[in-house]
Amino acid sequence: MLAEVKRQLRPALVALLLFSVLLGLIYPVVITGIAHAIFSRQAHGSLIQSEGRIIGSNVIGQPFSDPKYFWSRPSATAPFPYNAEASSGSNLGPTNPALREAVSARIAALRAADPGNAAPIPIDLVTASASGLDPHVSPAAVEFQVRRVAKARKLDEKAVRGLIARFTEDRQAGLLGEPRVNVLQLNLALDAETK
Repeated sequence: MLAEVKRQLRPALVALLLFSVLLGLIYPVVITGIAHAIFSRQAHGSLIQSEGRIIGSNVIGQPFSDPKYFWSRPSATAPFPYNAEASSGSNLGPTNPALREAVSARIAALRAADPGNAAPIPIDLVTASASGLDPHVSPAAVEFQVRRVAKARKLDEKAVRGLIARFTEDRQAGLLGEPRVNVLQLNLALDAETK
């Protein structure tokens, strides 16, 4: 009986060791090396630099509150917004009073920042995404903010809309997702325009 167990246990242990080394060490190292070689920018976080310092990532949102900037989609990450180490949504259901209060506060802040704007507020300006890190907003969300940003920067609204058009990304492969605007890239372009 003991000899039979040893006979079956040895190949199992050898297979475990072999697959642990192969799939736990060699495979990840090879795939990581390929990713760094082929997709170097993405493998290093899609970082955006300005004047020699890292100011953000193309794939992680950032908070903006100054009226001269387009504002990002809210973030529900903790302990601070857009915390890439704690990607998460709020998990609050549509009938939860805390969600209603948060949305009401965001609506009030948007209305206070642009009192003359009576347009409907796009949903992505008052609700967080599932990850809490979304760097994009819809074209409707940036259009809602055009007047405030143009006024704060003393720019013509038409010029701001032209910039938005340059930074509006279409659906992936023409099919997947929705048109979107990367808020950080748009704000950097606005800064470059008004220097």
